Amino acid sequence: MSAPDRDGFESFVVARRSALLRTAYLLTGNAADAEDLVQVALVRTVPHWHKIHTDAEAYVRRVLVRESVSRWRARRWREVTSARLPDAVAPANDQDELIVLREALSELAPRQRAVIVLRYFEDLTERQTAEALGISVGTVKSQARDALARLRALLPDVEELPAVTRS
Repeated sequence: MSAPDRDGFESFVVARRSALLRTAYLLTGNAADAEDLVQVALVRTVPHWHKIHTDAEAYVRRVLVRESVSRWRARRWREVTSARLPDAVAPANDQDELIVLREALSELAPRQRAVIVLRYFEDLTERQTAEALGISVGTVKSQARDALARLRALLPDVEELPAVTRS
């Protein structure tokens, strides 16, 4: 990597690291996994920097989502079941509500979770979300609709879930 490319990449990482970590955390639900995910995404971005530096964030976001889905697929077969369910805790404050929301997000399929994170937490348009995930706008709409319906079922007391309109 040439010196100007290296400087541009380093500037990008410094400027966008916290946003990338937030996205990765919402995708994984775990701070350590989020840091690993961002690290892998940035390592995979370096060889392509000279081509993608003008739209690096979209490229890195796409790598984050794809890597997250790949990790989920590899891990899901290694989950261990338990005979005893954990005790449920009633939310007492905003922090508890965030924990409940994060747990509900973890119940979604990886693509649905990615759509929800990119559309409503990263505030991307349907088209930007579709481009980031490499899917059609219609798929983004249907995945968002299905994911929000699932979240509403998982969180019946939450009134502020966004509405998805058909267009």
